[in-house]
Amino acid sequence: RLANAVTPLWRLPYQEQLQVKYESQRKVLQTLASRLEELGIDAQKPGGLCCPLQPVVPSPIINGYRNKSTFSVNRGPDGNPKTVGLYVGTGRGRNIVCVKANHVENIPSKHKQVAQCYEEFICRSPLDSCILFHEGGHWRELVVRTTSCGHTMAIITFHPQQLGQEALDTQKALLKEFFTCGPGAVCALTSLYFQESTMTRCSHEQSPYQLLHGAPHIFEELLGLKFRISPDAFFQVNTAGAQVLYQAVGELCQATGDTVLLDICCGTGTIGLSLANRVSKVIGVEVVEKAIEDAEWNAAFNGISNCEFHSGKAEAVLPQLLASWEDARPVVAVVNPSRAGLHYRVVRAIRNCRSIRRLLYISCKPEGEAMRNFLELCCPPNPKKKLAGEPFTPVLAIPFDMFPHTVHCELVLLFTR
Repeated sequence: RLANAVTPLWRLPYQEQLQVKYESQRKVLQTLASRLEELGIDAQKPGGLCCPLQPVVPSPIINGYRNKSTFSVNRGPDGNPKTVGLYVGTGRGRNIVCVKANHVENIPSKHKQVAQCYEEFICRSPLDSCILFHEGGHWRELVVRTTSCGHTMAIITFHPQQLGQEALDTQKALLKEFFTCGPGAVCALTSLYFQESTMTRCSHEQSPYQLLHGAPHIFEELLGLKFRISPDAFFQVNTAGAQVLYQAVGELCQATGDTVLLDICCGTGTIGLSLANRVSKVIGVEVVEKAIEDAEWNAAFNGISNCEFHSGKAEAVLPQLLASWEDARPVVAVVNPSRAGLHYRVVRAIRNCRSIRRLLYISCKPEGEAMRNFLELCCPPNPKKKLAGEPFTPVLAIPFDMFPHTVHCELVLLFTR
């Protein structure tokens, strides 16, 4: 049941998985074409698509490709309330159980090992797991991040409830001892972080990640560059797949020596920095403050001096940045938002900046909120919505399989005007 929930395509040969994903992306482009037709835009191309669709680019690694896994703590099928794994079931159905992920094919063995050790630790602990906040308990989820350099970071979330500082310090000391001198030492952690959180998800700004052991960062190598990764910084979950994706993005940008690359939702700066040698300037925007610190470090470490990074919400930073834009150089924008898509103010700022003639939209869920963005980019000018700039046109779509065994796909959609 867990394999079917987390990796629903796991039974299919890989070529068949790619075909399933191709068909789903084809439906996305058909939907976009018909939605554009409703706006009075002649967008129908052969096959009812809004633009040509290339075959799905396969992932170089098919099993154990994830560099980040999030494990929950809850009751297992045997009733053990301290099971570390992934959920099966729904809250509405009241049938949630936490199942060990040992057999899940997209999770690497190192992540499974850390999860097993964390379960062993909390089973020894007199403190309960925190299943529902209002019912008490403390031990919560585990995030494991690994890199191709052999680094491993573990981040443990803990609900403090009513514990005092002394009791908290005791738990942190026990956790550190277990993973450095005890049975958990087999994990050979590069970094062990602890976060006290009274919320489901919590940023570093809301509640700082506390380093209990090891180095504050782990490092990844990508396209000949070295990248520093903080606990909550975004990094594509499939490193080998990301290399293929970023190389293609570089070619699709058609950047020349005088191009300015606008990297929106830039994370640790991977896309911008990998293309910095092809353009005159890179401008990155990212909401996670620590990721921007990483991006700046990455630029300096790799000897890249033509990048500037801005921390803050894209909808606050970008309109200000582009409103006063008088640079005559051509601008290529690359956007790589979360599943929530881009804020309307970001789309409006892009539309109203005449210098942006080429836009690459990288979406992990193109049938979701990204579809709204596609329509906002392509619709006729609308004074009521303050959309003055000329519309974009979708010209090419390339899906990348960043998530083998799942139904998900990363779609790169090229827009020009």
